[in-house]
Amino acid sequence: MDTLTALFGSESKVRIIRLFLFSQGIPFFAKEVADKSRCSAGTTKRELNTLMKADLIRKRKITKEVQIKRGKNVVVKKVKGVGFILNEKFPYLNPLKTLLTVASIQADESLTKCFASAGRIKYLVAAGVFIQNWDSRVDLLVVGEELNLLKIEAIIKTIEAEIGKEISYSAFDTQDFEYRLGIHDRLVRDILDYPHVTLIDKLNVV
Repeated sequence: MDTLTALFGSESKVRIIRLFLFSQGIPFFAKEVADKSRCSAGTTKRELNTLMKADLIRKRKITKEVQIKRGKNVVVKKVKGVGFILNEKFPYLNPLKTLLTVASIQADESLTKCFASAGRIKYLVAAGVFIQNWDSRVDLLVVGEELNLLKIEAIIKTIEAEIGKEISYSAFDTQDFEYRLGIHDRLVRDILDYPHVTLIDKLNVV
């Protein structure tokens, strides 16, 4: 059992709290919470009730567009119903956000290992949520050869489920990245000119 699970009672609760903390102003239906946090419907209902009692989230009637699977197709439909949203006046909001970030979302070797099977990684940079810089344009930059983009997407989805926040990332093959670096591509500069942590550098990027 990790530290956060021990403190908060369950991994499911930690995931659901993160989802709301990193989605300020965005309401969710219970099914969306369950899907995004990878929790069962029963567990989600129980944790939502607990968080409402703590006044961390509040219930409200909402209307929003959601994606619905119909066979192999995905359609967007406007749905009305009861949803849940973060209480932005919760007195311990920022300390809680920092705790749940710093305690489990680190730009370290464990993050590097996540991408070991995604190709021959030549350059890996972490920014944004991984270093608690909430204004960063990109959270991860992945550069390499023979990159498996589907594998990278699956890794990102797993991380998103763990932290409760969508990850903004860019993946380039080595040649494309070096070209962009040479012409001072804005996206690349927006990552490298601002706070970040370099986890892998086999390209000697300055």
